[in-house]
Amino acid sequence: MNVIEVSGLTYRYGQFVAVAGVDFTVGEGEIFALLGTNGAGKTTTLEVVEGFRRPATGQVRVFGLDPFADRTALSARTGVMSQQTGLIGELTVAETLALWRGLTSRRDSIPELLSTVDLAGRSDVAVEKLSGGERRRLDFALAIWGQPPLVVLDEPTTGLDPESRQQLWRIVERLKDSGTSVLLTTHYLEEAQALADHVAIMHGGSVQLAGTLSEVLSEQPARITATLPPGVVPPRLYGDLVLDGRALTVQTRTLQADLYELLRWADQAGVALMDLNASQASLQEIFLAIGKE
Repeated sequence: MNVIEVSGLTYRYGQFVAVAGVDFTVGEGEIFALLGTNGAGKTTTLEVVEGFRRPATGQVRVFGLDPFADRTALSARTGVMSQQTGLIGELTVAETLALWRGLTSRRDSIPELLSTVDLAGRSDVAVEKLSGGERRRLDFALAIWGQPPLVVLDEPTTGLDPESRQQLWRIVERLKDSGTSVLLTTHYLEEAQALADHVAIMHGGSVQLAGTLSEVLSEQPARITATLPPGVVPPRLYGDLVLDGRALTVQTRTLQADLYELLRWADQAGVALMDLNASQASLQEIFLAIGKE
């Protein structure tokens, strides 16, 4: 079952086309990551999905409803964490959650949620005295209050230290395990690589590449690297082999076959391959390749 269905989405700011014909779906219990540089159209896409903007053309459905026309009905089923915080500086952390408790039909425990986002020791501190990372954790707590079936996260870990980022990842994974769907944007490619079931890479307002993580990574060749002993001549492999001094690099779309050939040659020739490494392309390589097109 699809929780979000986006088809032919276009959005304009005057004559400027910010989103141009975007299509994607987010299934139940799935983490979907939208990637792209600043200005790619990610945040505008999220704002349409959240019901804050009406599409110029195309169709968006969330739980089968039009998010712009049915935003009130969907708000009870959707948690949102935006890039811009709407927190009231004079309220304490606990008072902020108590205020939110009175504004939503979802139910949760303030002490338990503060413990989950590692703010239990800051419950009586005014929001204006929190660090940037602590404010982001409070934003996240508001988004996941009552464990809604859909959570939308726009750059959720910006400003967090590595430990807090890892903690947030673990919480997101637990939400997924419980059946919650998550739509997120992120600048941290390792975040998408660690969390996402499906990714879509936006550039210039449109989706340039989308699919499961393995499908997207397969768009760029894998790489085998090794250091050869002095004077050793490498074999001819099916992949694109480059030798720089003793450093051997093979770009290949048949990683298993070429790695097998290399290892078989090394075994038969009695060659010890140092620093041997074989890996798929990374999301960063895919991202940079799209940005150059």
